[in-house]
Formats: sequence, C-alpha cells, structure tokens
Amino acid sequence: MAEIIIAGILRAGAYSPNHIGNDTAIFNATADELRKRGCQVNIYSEEQFNRDGVTEDIIMNMCREPESVAKLQALEDEGRLVINSGYGIENCTRERMTRILLAAGIPYPESLIVNTNENVKPLIEKAGFKSCWIKRGDYHAMHKEDISFVRHVEEAQEVLQEYFYRGITRAVINAHLTGDMIKFYGIRNFPFFWWFCPSNQEESVYGWGDVDESSHNPLDEHLLKDICNRAANEVNIDIYGGDCIVGEDGSLQIIDFNDWPSFAPCRNEAAPHIAKAVLNLIKEHK
Repeated sequence: MAEIIIAGILRAGAYSPNHIGNDTAIFNATADELRKRGCQVNIYSEEQFNRDGVTEDIIMNMCREPESVAKLQALEDEGRLVINSGYGIENCTRERMTRILLAAGIPYPESLIVNTNENVKPLIEKAGFKSCWIKRGDYHAMHKEDISFVRHVEEAQEVLQEYFYRGITRAVINAHLTGDMIKFYGIRNFPFFWWFCPSNQEESVYGWGDVDESSHNPLDEHLLKDICNRAANEVNIDIYGGDCIVGEDGSLQIIDFNDWPSFAPCRNEAAPHIAKAVLNLIKEHK
C-alpha cells in the first residue's frame, strides 16, 4: 500500500465552461505524476464527494459547487490537508476576489460592486466608466452570459436586469482596460510559471478580445509572476491561473484569477510541477 493516500476530486461539468475535457486532463495528469512518485490517488467525482464524502486525510480537488466547497472547508477545519483550500476557492468568487485584491493593493481594474436590482447609471457615470465588464458576483462563472461587455450605461442597466431575472443578486462592474490580454498559469511559491498571449478569442473561455501576437506591449514577466504570487497568497490558492491586461506602458492589471484552471497550453509541462508542489505541501503539513 502506498504511504501517501490522496483523494482526488474532479470538477463538476457545470463549472468547467468550455473546458470539461481540459480540466479533467490536467487533473488526471497530475494524479498520474503523483502515482509515479509512489502515491495512491483515488479519484472521485464532485457528485460522489457530495453524496458520500471521502475518508482520505489528503484531498486534492478542483471543486466549485457551493456544497462541495463548504464540505472542503469543514474538512480543513478538522485538520485534513485540502489542495486547493476550500476557503481559497470561495475567495475566487468574483465579489470576494475583487474586494481581496483591491484591499491588498494588487493591480486590478477600478470596480463597482452592486445589487443587480439597483439603478447603477449614476454610479457608472460618477466612476467615469466609458465601457465596462459586468460579471456575476455571487459565484464562479458558469455560462457565457455571466460575463458581459457593455458599451454604455443603458446597456449596463439592461444586463444587470437580466442577471436579476436569472436569480443573480450581486454583480461586479470592472472598468474596461485597453491593452493586450495575456493568460497565465502558476503555482504559489513555486518556480513554475507559464504565460502566453492568445491570438484569438477561442483561447479564452468567454472571449476577452482579439490580440495580435505579432505586436504586443512590453511585458515584465518577473513582475507579472510576483503580482500573481502575491494574489495567490491573498486569496489562499496554491494552483492558479487567470488573465491580465498589459498596457502600452507595460503596466499590468489582473482581470481574472482562478483556482486550478485547465493549464491547457502547458499541461505536459505543468503536471510534474503541480505534483511536486502537492508533495511539498504534504510534507509541510505532516
């Protein structure tokens, strides 16, 4: 029997928009790397976890369902090692993430946090947003409509009304930033870090915008990695990814920060590093 026994919990399909296969692939690749290192990894679906729970003391997971996250937090409180932390996963929901990153001084767009049934026109006009992004604030994005680009205040009000009718009570409004969008993947306090500049909208879950790879703004990779690591510490996430806008002057602003993304463009490179990081966390925990 393996000395280290790990429960591996996959992400429910509803929380992998456009990335069900990729999310499963990176998780299974990481589990295989851990098995190569002598670990026993027992794989469960998020549904199985919610129904039956797990007995293992080490839990590696991609969970996002509210019920799952609450169960993970309870297991952490009991003393089990949970990667990523259930508290960190909750911190990656839009409103909490926005509040945490802004309070910590992490470069992040100017933002408003609103109720979806309120009149936001005066707030947006006072903030001076010419165009903006409206994102559901209560939880992780599940549908394309959970993130909406709007060009004027009337459109913003209409989108918020649609959110309200869908049962979404809170929303975050981010000022639109001009510049190049890049995607990044990393592990907290660990050397591995990968970024790339998508050449088309298909590289992003919801299509943040076209970027021409042949001409983009200067990027300080070391600064980006430092900002991302700071963000990971603030939200308490070990395995992370997200999106950033690089301004013409090289300025960086995080626009999205996610718990355990797909690592799709660098899966083969990332999996051994994630496994090593998991083993380091197990060692520290013991």
